Amino acid sequence: MARTPSPAAAHIGAIITDLRKKRALTIDDLASKTRIDSANIRSYEAGRALVSLHSLVRIATALDAEPGSLLEGVELPMFEVAGRTESQDRKQR
Repeated sequence: MARTPSPAAAHIGAIITDLRKKRALTIDDLASKTRIDSANIRSYEAGRALVSLHSLVRIATALDAEPGSLLEGVELPMFEVAGRTESQDRKQR
């Protein structure tokens, strides 16, 4: 089954992209600072994957931001994907 991004993943990814660009960092720079593979950073920024809590803290630290700032504006309904929550989708896998 193809993974469908949630609005939450897209929202958080947009915040990460914005902060990264404001700090004049490339995706490879951020990957190096966080020790997270650049392909994963690209997936987070594109909203194709929801960043884990551990990675979110590492990214926030590298961007000199509070972890909570990456979640600003995220609301529970944003985790629904085509009428299902991401946790329901994970149980199906």
